[in-house]
Amino acid sequence: MDLLLTYDVDTTTPEGRRRLRKVAKLCEGHGLRVQKSVFEIVATDVDLLHLLDDIGKTIDTDTDSIRIYRLPHNGFNNVQTLGTARIQPHREDLVL
Repeated sequence: MDLLLTYDVDTTTPEGRRRLRKVAKLCEGHGLRVQKSVFEIVATDVDLLHLLDDIGKTIDTDTDSIRIYRLPHNGFNNVQTLGTARIQPHREDLVL
């Protein structure tokens, strides 16, 4: 499934800044960063459950916000961009 994940982590404290880094790392392990706190993710149901569990253990539910949008099948094939944004290769091999 194609997902758009956004997050807003309260960074007014050192603990918040640590949570922000952890959430970003978790998201980087599952998808492609397309803006500072926005990720495009291609995932299975199991992958999504693992990601939700890991993020749920990391965030402060009183101050942080995570939003996940399920896109239509192959939704990333219909992205329109302006400015410096670029279409990302979600289903191509990645070279590390």
